[in-house]
Amino acid sequence: MTKKIITISREFGSGGRFIGEQVAKKLGIAYYDKNVIAQVAEKSGLSPEYIQESAELSPKRGIFAYALAGRDITGKSVEDMVYEAQRKVILNIAEKEPCVIIGRNADFILKDREDVLNVFIHGNIPQKTKRICDLYHVEEKEALKMMADTDKRRMTNYNFYTEQKWGKASNYTLCLNSSELGYERCEEIILKCVE
Repeated sequence: MTKKIITISREFGSGGRFIGEQVAKKLGIAYYDKNVIAQVAEKSGLSPEYIQESAELSPKRGIFAYALAGRDITGKSVEDMVYEAQRKVILNIAEKEPCVIIGRNADFILKDREDVLNVFIHGNIPQKTKRICDLYHVEEKEALKMMADTDKRRMTNYNFYTEQKWGKASNYTLCLNSSELGYERCEEIILKCVE
């Protein structure tokens, strides 16, 4: 395997998490998603609940409020401490074993490694909306709100900590539209690119 680490960034509702899990199973490698939370909580000293809410998503405010969040005497905010703990955990995981890592700015954190395949999964609004309605048992209006809110918070976090633009094709090795290709085809393409 020339690429031993696969990072998957994704739009909410695109099935990126599911695709990543299937790729990890097919390759027989570790899969990291929410199971990173406990490690980040341990490193940061913050609760797993707080990490779950904050490690990948910005607070529910704009980028300027995010940049000006409460800071200690060193100039670090709680969000900065969470990001730094998350960064260390991801670097340790990458050193330890081949794996798939979902979200958490892993593509940027591991940008200096040559054995990483960075994937961005996106989709069309109608298909993503249907998936969210089915998964979360919500009406279309609520699904659209969830999608907009989650993606905005992911984008704010990513843009703030990486100084790159979330979802911009040049930040990734591969960008796949799961609505057009289907999940299985996305998995096949990722597997081919790892060989």
